[in-house]
Amino acid sequence: MDYKKMYQEWLDNPYFDEATKAELKGIATDEKEIEDRFYMDLEFGTAGLRGVIGAGTNRMNIYTVRKATQGLANYIASVNGQAKGVAIAFDSRRMSPEFADEAALCLAANGIKAYVFESLRPTPELSYAVRKLGCIAGINITASHNPPEYNGYKVYWEDGAQITPPHDKGIMDEVKKVTDYAAVKTMDKAEAQKAGLYETIGKEIDDAYIAELKSLVLHQDCIDAVAKDIKIVYSPLHGTGNIPVRRVLKELGFEHVHVVPEQELPDGEFPTVSYPNPESEEAFQLGLKLGKEVDADLILATDPDADRLGVYVKDSKTGEYHSLTGNMSGCLIGDYVISQRKEKEGLPEDGAFIKSIVSTNMADAIAKYYGIALVEVLTGFKFIGQKILEFENTGKGTYLFGMEESYGCLTGTYARDKDAVVASMALCEAAAYYKTKDMTLWDAMLAMYERYGYYKDDVKAITLKGIEGLEKIQEIMNTLREDTPKEIGGYQVVSARDYKTDAIKDMATGSVTPTGLPSSNVLYYDLEGDAWVCVRPSGTEPKVKFYYGVKGSSLADADEKSEKLGKEVLAMIDKML
Repeated sequence: MDYKKMYQEWLDNPYFDEATKAELKGIATDEKEIEDRFYMDLEFGTAGLRGVIGAGTNRMNIYTVRKATQGLANYIASVNGQAKGVAIAFDSRRMSPEFADEAALCLAANGIKAYVFESLRPTPELSYAVRKLGCIAGINITASHNPPEYNGYKVYWEDGAQITPPHDKGIMDEVKKVTDYAAVKTMDKAEAQKAGLYETIGKEIDDAYIAELKSLVLHQDCIDAVAKDIKIVYSPLHGTGNIPVRRVLKELGFEHVHVVPEQELPDGEFPTVSYPNPESEEAFQLGLKLGKEVDADLILATDPDADRLGVYVKDSKTGEYHSLTGNMSGCLIGDYVISQRKEKEGLPEDGAFIKSIVSTNMADAIAKYYGIALVEVLTGFKFIGQKILEFENTGKGTYLFGMEESYGCLTGTYARDKDAVVASMALCEAAAYYKTKDMTLWDAMLAMYERYGYYKDDVKAITLKGIEGLEKIQEIMNTLREDTPKEIGGYQVVSARDYKTDAIKDMATGSVTPTGLPSSNVLYYDLEGDAWVCVRPSGTEPKVKFYYGVKGSSLADADEKSEKLGKEVLAMIDKML
């Protein structure tokens, strides 16, 4: 793409509004900025769009949103799904309501009804709404936990999961075919409403969604017994979780839920955090301060679109608050749900615990302990959703729990995306259950380490921005792919999985077997001693990520081994840069 030519086209074409042109005129002397905004179209990937907000083909704006929606509308027409409609939700980010309306009005102009939430809602509720309303697809305007300058556009299919093959490729192909921005359809909002092609939704979906969550409670008796004695601090991090998380906890009977006041209200600038991600320590500074003031048992934070949950739990013996990684909280919730289902009603013979390939091996140990299947899928919760659909369509397999290391899990099948609202509810229920056993959540975590092993997992990332960065990331992947390391960080490589070529190589025998999963640019190394390393480029940010895990003889031993392996992995990559 000739970026200078495209830049001039946006300045000259009467289709683009004056505010857009004024913004572009403001960068007229910045050659690098013009190149970055116009050297490519913002890529519509397997999750949709995500990018910096601004004018240009490589930015999130009303024109790129319309273009993506026209492609989606064309695909929906190709599968005769127009009559089912599309559900649309949005979060607290800059331009989210505007982008939601632009998507809705493009659909309406294509004869496809849009069901648009009246105000911001969590990602998992959008997934639920697609299923509840019988829609062909869903759109969620969110950039999840990215910095404030970003926004995004996630597409869901009729099962409620983000798009997977063949629909992802079909939609991507249709979006690529839309080359003329001015040819994209749209219409007046009042006309769309009058024609019955734009419907506002809200309370009725909220009520049904909350009822679904409450139906998953396993021990209301424990909540009734001790909820008055449990103190919870919660932060929605300026996002969508505030109302649904507080509502479900209140309706279950938790009386002492303290919301971090500085982070309670929606705000796309995220003024109290530079990075609104519950994985980061910074996101918990205000929550921890309030937690210590009220002597909280647990401190929760959900990301802006409320699909990820971060947790700190109190050690009653020391008074210290321990951070739980996504692997730890996922296993804690999963072990609680599976153990209590077994106790109350028994487990189905074909029960399954599903995890992403970059999640902890503790999940494998839990599945083995309960005699259920452990199913691995590619990174991205949509693949867990796809597996649930496969279970339903074939009648083989019963979903018990699903998780991924990036602080996301799902209890139940009412939605097909990770849900921090249900995770918050389940963790608070687990806290009540363990309290009736004179245990804290930290005690429960320590008991799991004793039972399953001291697993420690972490992730490192290297950011490589721009065109040169993309080339470097690809170079790293190519180097590792062409010359498989025999040892990493002092651990012998037992087997090497290449998900791009669908091959697992046994390093001792040289034999090769298929991975059995879809093609993906991911490399995974099984190491001796139940350790592992996985390398994959991020699908949403200019980063290459290195996931790794170890198993120790104690918490201290696992910490030491993990730190050493992390340093060795980065040192190995440094040599390639």
